[in-house]
Amino acid sequence: MIEWTWPWLLLLAPLPWLVGRVAPPASSQQPALRAPFYQEWRQLSEAQGRRAVRRDLARAILLWLLWLLLLTAAARPLWIGEAIELPNSGRDLMMAVDISGSMQIEDMQVGQSLQPRMEAVRQLGADFIGQRAGDRLGLILFGTNAYVQSPLTFDTATVKRFLLEAQIGFAGKETAIGDAIGLAVKRLKDQPAESRVLVVLTDGQDTASSVKPMDAAKLAASLGIRIYTIGIGADALNLPGLFGSSFGSRQVNPSAELDEAGLQEIARLTGGQYFRARNPQELARIYQLLDQLEPQEQAAATYRPRQSLGYLPLLAALLASFLLALRHVWSSTHWPGAPAVHRAWKES
Repeated sequence: MIEWTWPWLLLLAPLPWLVGRVAPPASSQQPALRAPFYQEWRQLSEAQGRRAVRRDLARAILLWLLWLLLLTAAARPLWIGEAIELPNSGRDLMMAVDISGSMQIEDMQVGQSLQPRMEAVRQLGADFIGQRAGDRLGLILFGTNAYVQSPLTFDTATVKRFLLEAQIGFAGKETAIGDAIGLAVKRLKDQPAESRVLVVLTDGQDTASSVKPMDAAKLAASLGIRIYTIGIGADALNLPGLFGSSFGSRQVNPSAELDEAGLQEIARLTGGQYFRARNPQELARIYQLLDQLEPQEQAAATYRPRQSLGYLPLLAALLASFLLALRHVWSSTHWPGAPAVHRAWKES
């Protein structure tokens, strides 16, 4: 089915004809010129009369076609496809991901090497998002400040790309867990109560929020929003000694700043759960557990694909203008009467 954005523009189709009828004819006040080869001109004119009529008719047709094609493109035709029913599990899920400075600590064991925490979150979080068919998903990134990177949407591919492009430090070096929860509550509070879920992933404790995490969690609980918290970071990390040897090496806890008690309390207050991810394998298992959240039934959503067709009449108009230019060049360089006129001029 084709729809028009501005169909009233098609009413301008007879405008060139009206201008030709209403506008006064052009008058010429040029002085007369005596042509000694007038008879030759007259003979040529009579011989080429029919061809001139055909040429003028072809030119008029091309000009009218060009005008109508430009009007058609300006009216903006749109192709509207058949309605497509979107899969809808009824889950509205916001993810709040910590991108503070500590997320660059390399303590995620992958094979024989260590990766930054953020890299594991990106890759495994992207896989989790990619499996959210039917869910409406949103993304919040937080550091010193919290901001919505993506509102709730069925376009999980875009949310996945936003997470993969997230950079450490873009929101500041500190951690604002309470502000992230408060921002998520603001986005989720108008959604159906049965489907509101927030997943908070962090490696530290709140150091920069204007809203205390517990106060934000209590507000979420009063609105029926479940919060699942994930604490990320290894419990032990071996630091090499002198020149990379074992001499002087020591073991440290890179997650000493993780507020596990606070994250557990946030999950308890809202009816969610707290998970601990010490390595990518544990984080992957946590995402699998989150995938088992019970979906709620909602009204089915439909989508009608739309595609602009304005480029088609524009391409046709370009072709028509090219034919007009080609016709003009051809008639000026290959006019059948041009050699005869040239000879008559020389003989006179």
